[in-house]
Amino acid sequence: MKPLDPRLLRYSAAARSYLAVTIGLGLAATGLILVQAGLLARVLAGAATGTGVAALAAPLGALLAVLLARAAASYGGETAALWAAAAVKSQLRCRLADHALRLGPSWLALSKPEGHRSGEVTTLATKGLDGLDAYFARYLPQVVLACVVPFAVLIRVGLADWISGLVIGLTLPLIPVFAVLVGLHTKATTQRQWRLLARLGGHFLDVVEGLPTLKLFGRGKPQADVIRAVTDEHRATTMSCLRVAFLSGFVLELAAALATALVAVEVGLRLLAGHLSYQTALLVLLLTPEAYLPLRAVGAQFHASTEGAAAAQDVFEILDTPVPTPTPGPRAHRPVDVRKDAIRLSGVTLAYPGRDHPALAGVSLTIRPGDHITLAGRSGAGKSSLLALLLRFAEPTSGNIEVGGVDLASVPLDQWRSQIGWVPQHPHLFAASVADNIALGQPAASRSAIARAARAAGAAEFIEDLPQGYATPVGERGLRLSSGQRQQIALARAFLRDAPLLLLDEPTAHLDAASAARLRAAISAPPASPSPLLADRTVIQVTHAPSPACGGGRVLTLDQGRLAQVTANLPGRSAPALLGAS
Repeated sequence: MKPLDPRLLRYSAAARSYLAVTIGLGLAATGLILVQAGLLARVLAGAATGTGVAALAAPLGALLAVLLARAAASYGGETAALWAAAAVKSQLRCRLADHALRLGPSWLALSKPEGHRSGEVTTLATKGLDGLDAYFARYLPQVVLACVVPFAVLIRVGLADWISGLVIGLTLPLIPVFAVLVGLHTKATTQRQWRLLARLGGHFLDVVEGLPTLKLFGRGKPQADVIRAVTDEHRATTMSCLRVAFLSGFVLELAAALATALVAVEVGLRLLAGHLSYQTALLVLLLTPEAYLPLRAVGAQFHASTEGAAAAQDVFEILDTPVPTPTPGPRAHRPVDVRKDAIRLSGVTLAYPGRDHPALAGVSLTIRPGDHITLAGRSGAGKSSLLALLLRFAEPTSGNIEVGGVDLASVPLDQWRSQIGWVPQHPHLFAASVADNIALGQPAASRSAIARAARAAGAAEFIEDLPQGYATPVGERGLRLSSGQRQQIALARAFLRDAPLLLLDEPTAHLDAASAARLRAAISAPPASPSPLLADRTVIQVTHAPSPACGGGRVLTLDQGRLAQVTANLPGRSAPALLGAS
């Protein structure tokens, strides 16, 4: 970890003004320290030589004003530094969330061998970045003072007594040398402490989310034992960090005390010999501790700030992760519309890192506007991977995808996804009302439109039986609802969104027989039917078992990433023509 990481300032321009105030007040505090020492030496020397109170009134008043000004400068510097920390944390959290969204869910699972688990990212963005308060409010101001105060004191003492200035100049480098040696030993311990905290946060979130499953299979106690073990390891590492911090503080205090004592001894001997005036001796003795104090404080605050700085390094690692940007095709970009433009996959292969076989291999397919397609196949056949390509959660390893002759990679991501309605296998519901969850993609939708979408998804009946109807909160991740009810709300969300391309990943997996039959009837209605929700939409439905084609369309069977079988039910069209295969 660098003593001063410039990336924290580069990623947070809003903090620079606050830090400028902090530095300015630090320089003012430096001048006040010199003035305070001079006034105090003058007052003490005058009192020792019998100077009257009246004569000392002016220096005493000035000394009081300097003390108040120094306290105000210290308070203002720390306040400005805390504002800087708040600005840095806010911007880093916003950038982290934005970059994670652009990296997509594939990065969350595949970026590392163990993945960037959501709990670790959550711990990083909350507890981790909160540690930057100590970095900005205490460590950075001390770095400023450590760079200015010792040199200012050294110059002032040297002008008053060159011998004392020489002693201070020779002993000052001992403090940063010891601090660097201790810091090298602390670095690995601190980074281990932060890694354990992130691991603990990630595992705890996994346990909380999977609590019903763990209780059902009787695995609650073993997971509690795992959390206890990680907690104990984190506690031991934290105590090790604190032990190093206390020992380093002792080393720095001892070095500063010995250096101060050395100056005091030589000043005392020369004062007794009459080679140094009383006021000069007092000035040297008052300023000598001030020369070492900022360096000692930097060493102490460095340990307090390491957690936040280590978390910031992990944030920078994520921010430096490049967003996949495939090279666009030769065609110039133009707006695409799935209602009019066909989607063509040509020899598309998708391989995930660390896997022996590609998820998709040489898939060629043409999806025309208004097509209703059913993707069938066993688990791992590549159905969800094909949807991931259309959602642009992943990019083809080879081959290309075109929409109306335009390379999909050249289409702005927001513009493309605005044309897609998606229902995953495990839909996420937010801790809001039923209506808010249905209207997630259409926040301005009317209550009647929301109710219409709910009826089409077969959800209206159970929603109306809820205590507050559409205003009923669903709880965190929709845990107050059954799996089938959550699936129906996700379907209603997709139906409500005015998206010409509808992707359904196992839409009936969690539904009872009657609800599944109603949903299949709604999906299977041909484009010319009077249903206003699916008319003119392109629908791609994923299922494990082969089933009749939806809407009289096609059933495509995937096997080990390849199109193994095609059933075309549209009159007047042959399977090769629909596939776009040669």
